[in-house]
Amino acid sequence: MKALLCESFGPIDSLTVKEVAAPNIEPHQVLLDVHAAGVNFPDTLIIQGKYQIKPPFPFSPGGEAAGVVAAVGEEVKHLSVGDRVIALTGWGSFAEQVAVDATKVLPMPPSMDFNIGAAFSMTYGTSMHALVQRGQLQAGESLLVLGASGGVGLAAVEIGKALGARVIAAASTDEKLQVAKDAGADELINYSTEDLRGRLEEIVGKKGVDVIYDPVGGDLFEPAFRSLAWNGRMLVIGFASGTIPSLPANLPLLKGASLVGVFWGAFAQREVQENVKNFTQLFAWHEEGKINPLVSQVFPLNEATQALHILNDRKAVGKLVVDVRA
Repeated sequence: MKALLCESFGPIDSLTVKEVAAPNIEPHQVLLDVHAAGVNFPDTLIIQGKYQIKPPFPFSPGGEAAGVVAAVGEEVKHLSVGDRVIALTGWGSFAEQVAVDATKVLPMPPSMDFNIGAAFSMTYGTSMHALVQRGQLQAGESLLVLGASGGVGLAAVEIGKALGARVIAAASTDEKLQVAKDAGADELINYSTEDLRGRLEEIVGKKGVDVIYDPVGGDLFEPAFRSLAWNGRMLVIGFASGTIPSLPANLPLLKGASLVGVFWGAFAQREVQENVKNFTQLFAWHEEGKINPLVSQVFPLNEATQALHILNDRKAVGKLVVDVRA
C-alpha cells in the first residue's frame, strides 16, 4: 500500500510517499481502507517530535480518517467488514490502510461522504467536548471564538450557535471573518485592525464575555482573558500561533474565572460513552443542517505535504482533506 512516511523527525518536506506493507491488526482493532484523511495542526507537530505522542519510525501522520472497514479483530463485535466509518487514529491516516482501536471508530451517517467524514471527527469532537464538558456553555451566554475561520474555530462557531449562545468570531482578515459569518457568527472582530478588548466591550458591555475558545495562543491570550465575565471560562485548545502564552495568576482570582484545558483525544479514550453521546448529538445536528464542515481544499496523497504547509503557515480556511485514493 502507499503511505506518506515520516522516517525521522524533521520538516514537512522530509516526508515521502512510499510503498509499505499493510498493517496487521490486534484482536481489539479494525483494519480501515482509508478513503480520506483530515489534516490537523497536530500533524505538523508529530512529524517534528513536538507533539505529546511520538510514534515509532517509520510512521504516517494523519490523526483522523474516513473509509470502509476491511477486517475486524476477533474481539470486535459492533463493527463489520464493509461498514462506512470515521476513525480517530492518532497517526497513520495518510496511508491507504490503517489499523485502529475499534473503540475509536464510529459508523458514518448515510448522508455523509468520505471527505466530510474525514473533516468531522477531530474538529467537531474537540469543539463539542470543549464547549459542553469543559466550558459548560449555556443558551443565552456569549462565546468568543479566536481563530474562528480555522477547522476547530468554525466548528466552535457552529456548535456554539446550536447550543443557543451569542457567538463572537475573531480572526485576522475580513475574508476569514466572512467565512465565520457564513457559519452563523453573530458578531465579528478583526483583531489585525481592531482592538480586541475595545470591540468586546462594545459588543457585550462591561460585563465581559462568558466563554472564550482559544486554539491560537500567542499575544491575544492575556487581553482575551482580561475580557472575561465574572465566573467566565477560557478554554485552552492549542497554540496555532506557535507561542505558548503565560498568564498572571491574579487574573483568574480577581474574576472568579477558570482557565480550562481541553484535550479531546484523552477524553475520547478515557470517557468513551460520553464521547459517543457527543457524536450522537453532532450527527443529529448534521442531519438537521445545523453543522456542516467546510472542506475548502482536497489534495491527493502525493500532495499531502502541500496541505501540511498551508496549515502550518496558517493560510487554511475551514478544513483541508487528503483524498488517499485520488
